[in-house]
Amino acid sequence: MPKKRGYHHGNLRQALVEAALSLIEAKGPTGFTLSEAAKQAGVTPAAVYRHFEGREELIAEAARQGFLMFADLMLHAYDKYQPSALAAFEATGRAYLAFARKHPGHYIAMFESGISANRTPELSEAAARARGVLERAASELSQHIPVEKRPPASMFSAHIMAMSHGVVELYARNAPGAASPYAPEDLLETGIGIYLRGLGLIEPDA
Repeated sequence: MPKKRGYHHGNLRQALVEAALSLIEAKGPTGFTLSEAAKQAGVTPAAVYRHFEGREELIAEAARQGFLMFADLMLHAYDKYQPSALAAFEATGRAYLAFARKHPGHYIAMFESGISANRTPELSEAAARARGVLERAASELSQHIPVEKRPPASMFSAHIMAMSHGVVELYARNAPGAASPYAPEDLLETGIGIYLRGLGLIEPDA
């Protein structure tokens, strides 16, 4: 069972988010009730409704916070490897996998809960901020591609996000029947490498 995260310091709203994250990790985004979240936070079910209209709104807030953390992690990775546009771009891809490993509750709320990123303006803004970091890295790297062969930065970054998400779902989350003889980090690195070679950004192997 997940460790109980009680309500101690007056911030009931955040205590409920923390409780939801713990339950999401243990049971999935649809496997718990608001009453369970309240119990986990150490308050009555009625107290939940002072802050959230329902479970979806609670999960949306967990997702919003996750996207902000996600953006910060990718931005840190991006900045760390500047001024190399290639190294900075590759680092943002690795940060995707690192985030999913370190913050599974947030990751599930963000990408697997069925909650639209456009549910609230605040959630939409946080999600756009995270996408913007990867798009910025893609845009800078794509300047090394001839204009006539250059994909839009949004497409470029979407391909990498899709690849990263696939590796997370199939090989980094213990999906049944999806064991791989390769580490998820290696799968992602080689996949990104193949993609970048196809764009002419990495020299072909000899």
